[in-house]
Amino acid sequence: MRPVDQQVVLITGATDGLGRELARELASRGATVLLHGRNAGKGAAAARQIQEATGEELPAFYLADFSSLAEVRGLADQILAEHDRLDVLVNNAGIGTAWRGRSEREVSEDGYELRFAVNYLAPFLLTRLLLPLLARSAPARIVNVASAGQAAIDFDDVMLGRTYSGVQAYCQSKLADVMLTFDLADELRGHGVTANCLHPGTFMPTQMVLEAGVTPVDSLESGVEATLRLVVDPELDGVTGKYFERLREARAHAQAYDVDARRRLRELSVELVRAPAPA
Repeated sequence: MRPVDQQVVLITGATDGLGRELARELASRGATVLLHGRNAGKGAAAARQIQEATGEELPAFYLADFSSLAEVRGLADQILAEHDRLDVLVNNAGIGTAWRGRSEREVSEDGYELRFAVNYLAPFLLTRLLLPLLARSAPARIVNVASAGQAAIDFDDVMLGRTYSGVQAYCQSKLADVMLTFDLADELRGHGVTANCLHPGTFMPTQMVLEAGVTPVDSLESGVEATLRLVVDPELDGVTGKYFERLREARAHAQAYDVDARRRLRELSVELVRAPAPA
């Protein structure tokens, strides 16, 4: 990888919590940080806070609501139009088991179960659209923020229309992120782009955790450290297709290693988002 101060890094979900603190740390090291969020006011505030904390230029902010695949496409179009290089994509944006105090089943603008749409389909589509830019920028990295909370996907009821649980919805979306990571690693092997994922920490004091009414366990700082490592650590040059829990490589849910399950998820995802099919 290039030195950090020569890198362009896109972080989704960067207006608060893990994403914002990761952006601040990277900006303090001289990286060109691109912030994404779904709230313009919070995005502007985050950019100012990062500038004030680092003394660097005001980071660019991109507005997109990941419950809309059209807005995901718009975000990709903006990045492709405005940047000739992207060294790292950090797929961090997501919603938890409860959102805005609601834990009942909700659907996205496109009619998909909301957590599956925001936590998985949006980064799936964004990554596919930005892959050509990442490949041209190689060596490059994709870092997917997953979770140790993983649950098997029932391909007969992916959208949980029959039986809904916020925990199941969240956990299956995070397993899908792991499965996406493993697929990307296989697809991109030998092309200079690596893909890894991680559980950054358990119940860090983020908006997602606080909205669910859960008492934090791990610190935000430890989560930033674990995620930052996958972004910048030179010892991970060429390392791909790994799942980490905090700083250690770990074993994901068994379904993540099921090649047929990954194929079914991949084919379903391409159909749902109408994205370019993997090579």
